[in-house]
Amino acid sequence: MLLRHTELARRSPATPEGRAILLHAIAHIEFNAINLALDAVWRFDGMPGAYYLDWLRVAAEEATHFNLLREHLRTHGHDYGDFPAHQGQWTMCEKTQDDVLARMALVPRTMEARGLDATPQIQRKLRQVGSPDALAAVDILEIILRDEVGHVAIGNHWYRWLCTRQGLEPEAHYGVLARQYEAPRLKPPFNDAARRAAGFTDTELLWLQQG
Repeated sequence: MLLRHTELARRSPATPEGRAILLHAIAHIEFNAINLALDAVWRFDGMPGAYYLDWLRVAAEEATHFNLLREHLRTHGHDYGDFPAHQGQWTMCEKTQDDVLARMALVPRTMEARGLDATPQIQRKLRQVGSPDALAAVDILEIILRDEVGHVAIGNHWYRWLCTRQGLEPEAHYGVLARQYEAPRLKPPFNDAARRAAGFTDTELLWLQQG
């Protein structure tokens, strides 16, 4: 069942069911990410061959993430589809279906980059729980975080490549696209180290902090 994100159950990791709901939500994000990467391949023609290879690799890695999370859920008596989910990422995919520049700016660099910020916070909560299943989830999230830095870096690379091709200044034009497509305004805390590793500049990080 798909709901608005405000209608979803709270995902506190303090109980086994809460951890299952939390990890199910992350599994749904990873499932969407597979389709987002494949949509970027299928929808936009005229890009260099490396663009398509990059997003096919992303899709494969997102599938690995989804399978790790699904197996974890199954091990603990649940499965993907047992809980409601939301379509926040896919909504932005639909909004940017006619503009590859907007897609690169607002899906990998905005929606998916949010995972770089959120994952360490989730890991801290799971470590505080300290149960074997919570610590196993921490390890899965570490794999996901490592790979997501690379995925966001790919989005950054192709966003800047497209800006150069169109004679646009990347940092300034991002704000134009964010307003045009009504991208969510991200709130701190931000994982500056992961964002820098993924190719965000100091100017972009300052823009985020200014809200």
